[in-house]
Amino acid sequence: MSLHIRPIQAQDNPHIAQVIRDVSAEFGLTADKGYSVADPTLDALFEVYDSEKSQYWILTDSNENIVGGAGIAPLAGKPEVCELQKMYILPQGRGQGFAQELMTTCLKQAKALGFHYCYLESTVELKAALKLYKNLGFEHLNAPWGNTGHHDCEIVMAKKL
Repeated sequence: MSLHIRPIQAQDNPHIAQVIRDVSAEFGLTADKGYSVADPTLDALFEVYDSEKSQYWILTDSNENIVGGAGIAPLAGKPEVCELQKMYILPQGRGQGFAQELMTTCLKQAKALGFHYCYLESTVELKAALKLYKNLGFEHLNAPWGNTGHHDCEIVMAKKL
């Protein structure tokens, strides 16, 4: 399968929101538990990431169907740190190296935007993602950085850029 990475566009909003909802449901990451599927801005990601130091990328198949996405945004209160946000990929986009390409895109852009660290929050349910993060040089932290509101994300990691 051939997939492509591109910046989010306004018309992507409902499609990437549905991808995030579907993948969240697949892993039991429900809104009532404080996962990002509960974020009130989920249906407006283009607008959320349309700011100076925030970006979101869409993963599409050869027919321009959205199969995933990931973004970066400044971590509140820590101007030198960006947070990897809303990285979700449908089953048909997994296991082929596309998640790594998406992550590499995020990390390169984070460095270009002047961030010194990339921070993320995750959960033990996302075993493949955790393996990818570790392979890309993310290290476990003892405590969260900032208050993202994702209370059930028991795994916090960061990488020096």
